[in-house]
Amino acid sequence: TGTSQADCAILIIAAGTGEFEAGISKDGQTREHALLAYTLGVRQIIVAINKMDTTKWSEARYQEIIKETSNFIKKVGYNPKTVAFVPISGFHGDNMLAPSTNCPWYKGWEKEGAKGAKLTGKTLLEAIDSIEPPKRPNDKPLRLPLQDVYKIGGIGTVPVGRIETGTLKPGMVVTFAPANVTTEVKSVEMHHEQLSEGFPGDNVGFNVKNVSVKDIRRGNVASYSKNEPRSGAGFPFNAQVIVL
Repeated sequence: TGTSQADCAILIIAAGTGEFEAGISKDGQTREHALLAYTLGVRQIIVAINKMDTTKWSEARYQEIIKETSNFIKKVGYNPKTVAFVPISGFHGDNMLAPSTNCPWYKGWEKEGAKGAKLTGKTLLEAIDSIEPPKRPNDKPLRLPLQDVYKIGGIGTVPVGRIETGTLKPGMVVTFAPANVTTEVKSVEMHHEQLSEGFPGDNVGFNVKNVSVKDIRRGNVASYSKNEPRSGAGFPFNAQVIVL
């Protein structure tokens, strides 16, 4: 999913009476999405409290939602002190790109950044700009789980996925596990642009030689054949399994 490839999630909460309560109930989608994001490795989150116009921009409702949301995201695994809570109205655009005049009581969001640094702002855009890129493990062996595999006319087989560790370059010989298929990378592309090298965090597509879409599939992991390659399923590993 897209969530598994993200560094930060934006949790949209409806402030309307009954809507917020339904979302954070035991089987509510707000609670479920926060859990899914954390489970899939997303360690930064922004909370956008939407539809504030339907509450007549009530400060009391805003504070109530912050309190309740902080409690449940803390149980999920997030530290509320590192989360920006932004009151918005998506319909009218309040506090999305520019500060709104409809909530004079709102002085802005504040959160802790890396190493305890204090970060502040007022809008959702500023909260997005405050996202801190995680440290990328460039120095580790290549590991690229496949999100999908496509057959593109005139090009050939193109696996796609996010580079988790290491780097990927044209000309590299990679091995897919557990399919135990080895081939050469002809080109690497991201957002329709050719790359000379892909790094951890990059969502890439790469063209491979003499491999059919039937030979590899979603869930296979690509590794560099000359640096701790993985070819089959016969190696031990530790796994954290979460059942939802």
